[in-house]
Amino acid sequence: MSRIGKKPIVIPKGVTVTKNGTSLNIKGPKGELSHDFHPNIQINIDGNEIVVTRPNDQKENKALHGLTRALIQNMIVGVTEAYSKSLDIVGVGYKAEMKGKNLLINIGYSHPIYFMPPESILLQTPTQTQIVVSGIDKQLVGIVASKIRAIRKPEPYKGKGIKYSDEQILRKAGKTAGK
Repeated sequence: MSRIGKKPIVIPKGVTVTKNGTSLNIKGPKGELSHDFHPNIQINIDGNEIVVTRPNDQKENKALHGLTRALIQNMIVGVTEAYSKSLDIVGVGYKAEMKGKNLLINIGYSHPIYFMPPESILLQTPTQTQIVVSGIDKQLVGIVASKIRAIRKPEPYKGKGIKYSDEQILRKAGKTAGK
């Protein structure tokens, strides 16, 4: 049995969970999220707990059991606390700033890059070399952060580019001088 899947999920105060067929709608102080789950997995709401069960031990159902429980947990944490990822910009003259809701990035190309985030994502630039992506949907926060990082991935020689704050860049040795 899935160790993650069999744990009950506690619904905190201020969060309402409604089930409509295979769809689950979660509303909290930060916002509202909904998701359609696989019909093989049963989701039961018992008071202030959510219990996820599977019909049998087929491989697909085993995989979906833990996944469904983790997705529901991420939705509950998102509507109560929200998620955020921090990115650092490394390089001389590289910088980012907010222009309204859009992000203006000067990262060594011949032109500035404007990044328009989805509506539910909030971008902040505490300094010119730091970007904070935050929102209630964990998956969407990760996708937006990876799209910003993909604008200029860190290179292995000097580490210039956009990297996650907790990311370690493996450095390569440059060319050595001849004889």
